[in-house]
Formats: sequence, structure tokens, C-alpha cells
Amino acid sequence: VQLVESGGGLVQAGGSLILSCVTSGFTFDDFAIGWFHQAPGKKREFVACNSATGRNVIPLYAASAKGRFYASRDSAKNTAYLRMNSQKPEDTGVYFCATDVRGFCHSESWRDSNYGQWGQGTQVTVSS
Repeated sequence: VQLVESGGGLVQAGGSLILSCVTSGFTFDDFAIGWFHQAPGKKREFVACNSATGRNVIPLYAASAKGRFYASRDSAKNTAYLRMNSQKPEDTGVYFCATDVRGFCHSESWRDSNYGQWGQGTQVTVSS
């Protein structure tokens, strides 16, 4: 099982980035994909969750991400995406994607203990 994030970089406040999470080694369509953010010196925190393909569940977002970030997935490419708009300096940090074996996002999706496999993360820096 492998998850590889990419797309991070340096962006000015108000700008946008699209992060990718390319997966392999498991049936992508069976798993929910979560996104987490770890700011410098802080704990890893939930950003978004996108349910498995075919599950009629809309993505879940942390309050800080709602209205600015959008989680999506492409089954043909076994890839999940996180589009981040209107970025703020506090969005700076490492972003991780992870798999939730339950296949759907739920009220406990914010807990990182619900996720089994993690990528190595991609760094995002938002300048003011």
C-alpha cells in the first residue's frame, strides 16, 4: 500500500494550490480518503474526508477548510485531490492523505486514529 502526496509549494495569501494523493496497492474505490494538516510545532489536524467511490456521502470538512477547500477523487487514476483556495498563512504546514477502511466519512473522521495508511506528506507554505 502506498500513498504519495504532491502539489505542495510556496503560494501567496489568497492564492490556490491543488494537492494530489496518488495511491497504489489497494482497491482505491473501497476506501475513504482523509486529508490532514500539520502546522509547524503543532499536532496533525483533520482537514477533509472524501468517501469511497459510489458512496452517496458528500465530503466532510473542518471548519477552517469549509468553503475554501474541496476534496475530490478520480477512480481512473487512483488519485485523490485537495483543492485549496483563498489560502491563508495559517494553512502553512505539511499536508497528508490517508485511508479509512470504513469506506465512508463519518462523525469520527476527524480522528487520525481512524486511518490506516498514510502518505509522507507535502509541504505547503503560504506567504502573507
